[in-house]
Amino acid sequence: MRVVAPPAMCNSDAVAPSFAAHLYESLQQITVRIIQSMNKAFEQIVATFPSKLHQLETMQPCDPLLLPDGAPLAGIYVLYDGAQALYVGRSNRLRNRLSNHCRESASYRMAAFAFRLARAATGRLKPTYKDEGSRRALMNDPQFVQAFRDAKSRIRTMRVRYVEETTPAHQALLEIYVAIALETPFNAFNTH
Repeated sequence: MRVVAPPAMCNSDAVAPSFAAHLYESLQQITVRIIQSMNKAFEQIVATFPSKLHQLETMQPCDPLLLPDGAPLAGIYVLYDGAQALYVGRSNRLRNRLSNHCRESASYRMAAFAFRLARAATGRLKPTYKDEGSRRALMNDPQFVQAFRDAKSRIRTMRVRYVEETTPAHQALLEIYVAIALETPFNAFNTH
């Protein structure tokens, strides 16, 4: 399978064009090897991911609160700060989900990405289920609350790219694929 790197990757100011093309081709080759050794139904799903990643990388980014008419109802999205992809998410209600990330009144349960940004800003990176350091306790700390507000405000200035994916299981797999491919620093797939 011969693959040509997408134009968006080759024109990146942050990455040399030949390196970006090589990285894209390597990712494609790895994907092909994985696909060749898996279940056929799963193979059919995963085989669509490189083209969906390409769609994401080549679409014009937009304001997360002002998605254009015709934006899909369901899919995955990537939030960018400048040229850096920071976070991949998924939703069956894309517009609502994106507004939850940055709405001033959004709680820590609604704005998980903002909560992670606030953790990074305050150095409180380790989640815990004990009372001290829990999400609820952090939301009682004025310094953390301000960092959370600042994070939601920061997300309002970010740009978003998205691609349609209507099946929840496919969304979950595509979210992980894109987070790995783009090396998003604020995605975590830890379990409790």
